[in-house]
Amino acid sequence: MIYYLLHNLLPFKQELLLLLGIFILLFTQIFGGKQHIEWTLQWVNLLLLIIVLAGFWPVGYNSAFSNMYQLTSLNAFEKSVLAFAAYIISLQGYNWLQRFEHTYEFYVLVLSSLLGMFCMLSSTNFLFFYIGLELSTLPLALLVNFQLNKKQSSEAAFKFIMSAAFASAILLLGISFLYGLSGSLNFNAVAAKLILNPFSLVAFLLFLVGVLFKVSVVPFHLWTADVYEGAPISVTAFLSVVSKASVLFVLLNLLFKVFYHLQSVWHIVMLILLLVTIVIGNLFALRQENFKRFMAFSSITQVGFILVAFLGNAYNASTAVVYFLVIYLFSNLAVFGVITYVENAFNKQNINEFKGLYKKNKFLSWVLLIGLFSLAGIPPTAGFFGKFFLIMSGSENLNYIPWITLAAVNLIISLYYYLRVAIVVFDNNVEFDEPTIAIPQPIKLSFIICIVGILITGVGSWIYHYIYSLTAAAF
Repeated sequence: MIYYLLHNLLPFKQELLLLLGIFILLFTQIFGGKQHIEWTLQWVNLLLLIIVLAGFWPVGYNSAFSNMYQLTSLNAFEKSVLAFAAYIISLQGYNWLQRFEHTYEFYVLVLSSLLGMFCMLSSTNFLFFYIGLELSTLPLALLVNFQLNKKQSSEAAFKFIMSAAFASAILLLGISFLYGLSGSLNFNAVAAKLILNPFSLVAFLLFLVGVLFKVSVVPFHLWTADVYEGAPISVTAFLSVVSKASVLFVLLNLLFKVFYHLQSVWHIVMLILLLVTIVIGNLFALRQENFKRFMAFSSITQVGFILVAFLGNAYNASTAVVYFLVIYLFSNLAVFGVITYVENAFNKQNINEFKGLYKKNKFLSWVLLIGLFSLAGIPPTAGFFGKFFLIMSGSENLNYIPWITLAAVNLIISLYYYLRVAIVVFDNNVEFDEPTIAIPQPIKLSFIICIVGILITGVGSWIYHYIYSLTAAAF
């Protein structure tokens, strides 16, 4: 009986660990009170690490719930990536979470959002996919509004909810059209019935618009900067890395497995959107003074570069995107970690307020510089190799090379605004107007993880080959 139970529950190990964490947090809050905050920070971080390691447990192929849920080695790895990002964000928010009065609620919402993302990644049915998407989105709306004493946070949450509701309505309309076309919500059944005709095109475009809202592709990006600025910095990091990565992982699966018959159409759509997204993201990033808004447009630009890989074949595109998102995790969180520390310690959010940081804290400055260099794609950081594989994947289609070249040229523009920030930080003519304070060990650990991750993922070719082997098995 015990063997049978374990055998059937093992495929859900990561989801069950999240559920266990949520219930423990709820009971701790009811019976424990504020005196267990330090202990809570420690065991939640340990739980997230266990979830990361659980994703590398050999699983083979498993399905459940009338084949609505599917577990593969690839989506187990993707879940581990998301959980690891959440772990780093938790370490970086150590100071804030220690003194925050709603720490338990914060972790309950973060774990609930992760649970929705995990369900979304394993879904093989549009209904199950939608439930996972909403379960991941609704807690984020509450997290954005967690600075209850700030009007800007409430405004950001309202914009996020309205944008998410609008996107969900469009996405549901697209799903209903797909159901009317195929008579089923199963991915394989829908894929078998999809042919290139006006009805299927409308259904696909409606669905795609709903998904692209979630990753802030231009012109569906207007909510992003305001929400990033108004949310607590740890929540902004979660939105920028974990939320976007989860949707991009799912989009890969949907485009290449469900909508592959419409590939000639969505290639053109992706080509137009990626060019517009990269150009608009770059132009707006150039003029930002607030660090959160700067990172918002930076993330929009990065998504534009990720879409380049979608123009290639399934194996190379999936490998390049997953590999880049692992690099993006370390690079973006290195930058967000420094922003988080400076904002929580000194209440500084503008780029110019970081002037002379190098004179007071060399370690923070180098972490920020390496993160920015990786986001800009400067060798030998991992960001260079990540963008190289994205562009190489898209370049497999020779018809798109001139347009991909245009996208690659925009790397020069992004180089300018990332270096602009670096120059401000390393300006020796200005003294950073705050005292030097010791960095807590959890925060320092997160910085070390990010820097090591940026360096290893760039030079370690085995990481790319490992991801390719997972992709080949999944597709």
